Order: sequence, then C-alpha cells, then structure tokens
Amino acid sequence: YKNRHEYAKQWKKKTGGKVLGYFCTYTPEEIIYAAGALPVRILGSHEAQSVTEPHIFAMYCPLCRDCLAQGLQGRYDYLDGIVIAQCCLHMRQAFTSWKMHVPVKYNYYLYVPHGIQTRHAHPYLRGELEDFKKSLEKWTGKKITNKDLDHAIEVYNTNRRLMKQVYESRKKPNPPLTGSEAMLMVVSSQLTNKEEHNRALKDLLEKLPQRRTGRETGTRLMILGSENDDTEFMNMVESLGATFVIEDHCTGSRYFWNEVIPQ
Repeated sequence: YKNRHEYAKQWKKKTGGKVLGYFCTYTPEEIIYAAGALPVRILGSHEAQSVTEPHIFAMYCPLCRDCLAQGLQGRYDYLDGIVIAQCCLHMRQAFTSWKMHVPVKYNYYLYVPHGIQTRHAHPYLRGELEDFKKSLEKWTGKKITNKDLDHAIEVYNTNRRLMKQVYESRKKPNPPLTGSEAMLMVVSSQLTNKEEHNRALKDLLEKLPQRRTGRETGTRLMILGSENDDTEFMNMVESLGATFVIEDHCTGSRYFWNEVIPQ
C-alpha cells in the first residue's frame, strides 16, 4: 500500500510488461491481466493539494480530486495507459482531465449498461467487453486467448476465495486482525500482481489461527460507503475502543465478494 509506485515500477522493469491504471473497480481486471499487463488502481494520497482547481470542480469529492492530483504531480508517470468503467460523474471527470493533461499512450472508456434489468443488458455488456479485449490486443500486441482469460479468472477467483477466508476470521469474538489491516489487505490486492498476492494470503491464513492483536475488540462496527482507504481515519476510530469487523465499499468486501462464473 505504501510503496505502490515503487512496486509497479519494479514489476515493469522485471517483466517488461505494461502497467494500466484504472479509476474504478468496475473495470474488468481479468481481461487486462490476460493481456499480460498489470492493472493497478489509481488512488489518492490523502495529502493537501492545490493543482486540480483549473481542471475539475472544487465541489467534487476529495477522492476524484486527489486521484487527479496524483497524475498532475507525476506520481503515476510509470503508467502506460489508463482505463475507466462507467461510474460516478466525479471520477469520470478525473479520467477525462487526466486524459487531457497527463500524457499517456493509451486510454479507454468502458461503457456499461444502466438498465441492468432489461433483456438488452447482457448482450450490450458482452459487446463492450469484447471491444475492450480487442482494444487491449491492439495496444499490447498480444492475442488474448480463451485459455488466457480462463487462467486470469481462476487467479482472480482464487484471490477472492482467500480474502473471504480471511474475512470469516473477523466474525470471531476476538478477530485476529483489525479493520485497518483488513482494508490494507484488500487495497494491496488492487495494486499488486494477483498471483503474488495469493501467495501472501496463503501465508497469512496459516498464521491467522495463532495470531493475537493484543487489543480489546470493543464495539464491533460496520463501515459503509463508496470508497475508503484512509488509514488514519480507520486507525483513529479503532483507537477509541472499536473494531471494524465488516464493510461494504469498493476497498473492502464489495471488491471481491462475488466470483466470476466461467461460461
């Protein structure tokens, strides 16, 4: 989490692959992974900044402005491209401003159906995913086979299963990890190679049964929202005699809870 930029740079140097930044977890990472690229989520730094005002409304949420600031300040200068799937207006504006003012060789806007209850939604989304796959093939020069996609889906589903096992341990009267630690586990999954993250998760699961946090659980809390990777906020709340034991946002359970079902 803390060394996300250095990690991506080292991965790029070691593999010679491309790094693709994404703005929203609706992005189908499996297709990117199948193309041999590393998908990394673009996140803010939680630092005060004043560089986004000419590019994005000041009334927009801190996350989208912070993400854009990272690009304008050159923090993500190692990215080979950026992608966004249809999400909120604020983040879409951050993507558009980034595309205009931060040079990248590749960008892609993935449309998703709004009327998901209609009979047209499935074929529409399938078509959009196929177009994204073709675009990635052209950009990377790599043909994405069904075997590549199946492998990527299995790697990502394994990651989901392992993190759900860790989350099961949070149901205990004395959870073996704090909410802040659980959040770091999930967010680090969005920033690293999934196969490497899977190995770390397996190692963690071996140690969890004997692990003790050395603190009282206190009040058990659930956190809800759209996005939260604010470690200082999490630590502050948990320092007051509480523990986050579950959450519903895109840097938590919402990111990995449902598996992709191969056809």
